[in-house]
Amino acid sequence: MLAGLAAASARLEAVAPAGQPIFIFVADGNDATLLLPRDGRILPHGQPAAVLEAVAGVPLDAIELKTTLTGCSLQATGEGRQFGSDWRVIPAGAVDVYLRRGPNGARWQLVAAVHQAAASGSRGWRAEFTQFENGLPRSVRLTSAPDKRFDLVLTLSQIELNTQLGPEVFRVQIPPGVEPMTLEELRRSGPLAAPDARQQ
Repeated sequence: MLAGLAAASARLEAVAPAGQPIFIFVADGNDATLLLPRDGRILPHGQPAAVLEAVAGVPLDAIELKTTLTGCSLQATGEGRQFGSDWRVIPAGAVDVYLRRGPNGARWQLVAAVHQAAASGSRGWRAEFTQFENGLPRSVRLTSAPDKRFDLVLTLSQIELNTQLGPEVFRVQIPPGVEPMTLEELRRSGPLAAPDARQQ
């Protein structure tokens, strides 16, 4: 997986050992485009979290994708709770941010973020951060709760910080001949669709 992240924009490419990427996902604010090069299909102008959930299982928009992959905590929106001298839980909107202090009074570090279900029918999920180097996690585990619909472990490598990414990074080059698809079609026939759903 290749990722490019900016303030409110994101690009993901699910690369394959050979040939075209499995998918290219680009989000800029609340607008997302998904290209499935191998299928010759494109989903334009979707809601980022809904599109990414349909293709990869994880309901993240561009801002959440950046904070999740970098282990950056969100701005607190309420009073935190203390568990002993080395644990804090701080609310940040619909997210509970878990912080732990290292031994001998070391700095506080984000270790988990628990996202509450935003609405009826949606699911909560959590991100756990480990193997920090220079303040950034090298391993991020994403799990949904309570159904465990997804359980992903991402290992991050070849990280470049403060790199200027031009606007062209967050646009999809649409090849000729691709056919548009809807979000519902993606859910029925995309990479995460059940085998019987693809046959319908």
